[in-house]
Amino acid sequence: MGNREQEGMMTVLECRPLGYVSSCYRERFGIPRQPGLVTEARAILTLLPAYSGAELVRGLDGFSHVWLIFRFHATETQGWHPTVRPPRLGGQVRVGVFASRSMFRPNPLGLSVVRLDKVESGGGMTRLHLSGADLLDGTPVLDIKPYLPYADSLSQAEAGFAPEAPSRITVVFSVRAEDQCAREHDQGINLRLLVEQVLGQDPRPSWRRSDTDERVYGMRLCRHDVRFRYRNDRIEVLELVPVG
Repeated sequence: MGNREQEGMMTVLECRPLGYVSSCYRERFGIPRQPGLVTEARAILTLLPAYSGAELVRGLDGFSHVWLIFRFHATETQGWHPTVRPPRLGGQVRVGVFASRSMFRPNPLGLSVVRLDKVESGGGMTRLHLSGADLLDGTPVLDIKPYLPYADSLSQAEAGFAPEAPSRITVVFSVRAEDQCAREHDQGINLRLLVEQVLGQDPRPSWRRSDTDERVYGMRLCRHDVRFRYRNDRIEVLELVPVG
């Protein structure tokens, strides 16, 4: 059977969200490029009423991690590209989209493994409490699957141009930022640790990292606008401004 005949037989698969994520990441800028790199990043997946029955998650609390299949809802209208420039290659080298985890894909689907801290079910509502998440606030989740270490962790696997976790940049806090972190409590999150882990990934665009960069950046994290700058090969957190 030829490709055109196969395409003609294709049907549209309708995927309905099971629920939506409430996350500490309120904008795309600053989200780590892989799950698990920021262990303090918390999220809650609230299942929709049709999928909130306690029987749907029966036994799930026996697993420490889950796979989430989700939709890149914030970028799907921008289309996709056959090649992309991964940050791990300095943003200068193009590879095929299928050799990357870019969000600009033919089908805007993402896959993340996150820690399952708690399953909360009752009163007609089910919530999954997650950590190590790399999910934007409001992300629609299409499926949930338990993580199986013996099948999902392959010690002999090769990782192409990204063989190791990205290196971290040193993060320091101004006196003002230290004081603000000490006084702020955001849903049980260690705010200082969260900021340090997120900024340690160096969220700036790849093309800016080799330049002298004196600009002040802002990033929405939880209920704060985190303001920081790059100086002397490190990131300095200047202040945390509460946002309504």
